[in-house]
Amino acid sequence: MIPPIPGIERALPLRTVEDVERIVSAVTTSPESAVVIGGGFIGVEIAENLIHRGIATTIVEATAQVLAPLDPEMATPVATELRRHGVSLFLESAVEAITSKDVRLASGETVPADVVIVAIGVRPDTSLARSAGLAIGERGGVVVDEFNRTSAMNIYAIGDVAEKEDALDGSSTLVPLANLANRHGRIVADHIAGRVVRPRATIGTAIVKVFDLTVATTGWNEKRLASRGRAFFSIHTHPSSHATYYPGATAMALKLLVDPGSGAILGAQGVGTEGVDKRIDVLATAIRAGLTAPELADLELAYAPPFGSAKDPVNMLGYVAENLLSGLVETVQWSEVDDYRVRGAQFVDVRTPEEFIRGSLPGAVNIPLDLLRERFEELDEVETVVNCEVGQRGHAATLLLNNLGFRAMNLDGGYKTWHASPAAVTPQLVG
Repeated sequence: MIPPIPGIERALPLRTVEDVERIVSAVTTSPESAVVIGGGFIGVEIAENLIHRGIATTIVEATAQVLAPLDPEMATPVATELRRHGVSLFLESAVEAITSKDVRLASGETVPADVVIVAIGVRPDTSLARSAGLAIGERGGVVVDEFNRTSAMNIYAIGDVAEKEDALDGSSTLVPLANLANRHGRIVADHIAGRVVRPRATIGTAIVKVFDLTVATTGWNEKRLASRGRAFFSIHTHPSSHATYYPGATAMALKLLVDPGSGAILGAQGVGTEGVDKRIDVLATAIRAGLTAPELADLELAYAPPFGSAKDPVNMLGYVAENLLSGLVETVQWSEVDDYRVRGAQFVDVRTPEEFIRGSLPGAVNIPLDLLRERFEELDEVETVVNCEVGQRGHAATLLLNNLGFRAMNLDGGYKTWHASPAAVTPQLVG
């Protein structure tokens, strides 16, 4: 997609091999600065490569975050990683014009730009299909049946140009991913040859490398579920890539979205330096197989300390889902914290004093978990939101307080999830 911006003819798109060759030619002249318009998968990959070439790089993104398939609290670590490696970010910023030396934003700011690359998304090129009189769908792609036949039964459409069926609700969708395009080719060949064809709906699994981070997603995100009015609950965990007593374990953030009635897995996201791809692949397979979230606890996944934990992060998501579906404990999301504060809830942080002093939710009182039984009388008998670092100690504290007569709820994902969210990055004032 090339937006109608004054000076846009200077911007280089990235769609074909020839486009790549033009970009390579532009960067071999040793430009000092570059602007990438668009913070999606392609945009962040381009920015990383430009930084590796020693070019001062800026991403301009019209929305409030990079990588739109992620929910905001999962995108924040990605933005941090980009900035850590020297990428400047202008979020919620629109490009007003491109000149011979810079990019002018709607805010009035100018960004130096010896090279400008546009990467704001793609649209199916349906010109041939339209000229042939084929049906075009509501998403702008070619309408196909389960065999990838168009409205003309002797013409097939495959790959990015063809609309797909979404596995979650059966609606038409556009997913420009290579594995789906390859699968379409097989389906068409089998159908032409008279073989039995298995129709395939899409769940939209994708992954991208952003410097030292791996970012992956499958299924729907929270924003999409909410916009469709679909009931769900969220689970945030912060497990390690493998057993922590084995050297080299690194932390990741996982998010699971679950149907509160059936327990169906609606989507998942992962961000981390190691092991994210493995977990998202397992979760994508679970969605395809129709496993419920609690059944993730039953999966027998490969375990040895260099590769995982006895209770793999995927198993742990299943245990948490089982607890929530059983009503064992109630959780509060990062986006609900301000609402509970307005309602007069008290906030109890059950981490150690050393952890607490490094940062905490505004107004939280610190009572370490080990001291909670002997100090609970210090608390008021009102709604109580409990947090620890990632949610595990908070779970134990919530159960304890509820057994003592409180109405306590655990902050899902703990302080770590809240701290990465817009609630912490742009805190709202509460009167």
